[in-house]
Amino acid sequence: MSGLILSDDLLFTSRITGTARDLGLTVTPARSADRLLEMARARPPACVIVDLSNPGLVLNDLMADLRTLSPVPRVVAYGSHVDAETLKAARAAGCDPVLSRSKFVEELPTQLRIWLAD
Repeated sequence: MSGLILSDDLLFTSRITGTARDLGLTVTPARSADRLLEMARARPPACVIVDLSNPGLVLNDLMADLRTLSPVPRVVAYGSHVDAETLKAARAAGCDPVLSRSKFVEELPTQLRIWLAD
């Protein structure tokens, strides 16, 4: 089971990839949407995790590009709890689940295996 994460936050990304590794899973980081899409096209992931605060992120464009993959990956998004509009837009774009950063951290160890399930 493998996934990709779009985030330029190296410390937080390390936390996520480390949790995945501890669970026997693989989550590969990408710092830009272009790089993430290049990796996803080469090997479609079961899940894409998106940091909604990633610089330059145009979520609707990313989601449209991810929907061209076969199979279409699940997209899990997280962001600041105070940025309710961005969280709402992520839900409208088709991300599921969409979590505050703190809730994402809380659920990561128990939900990652489910999110990455093929």
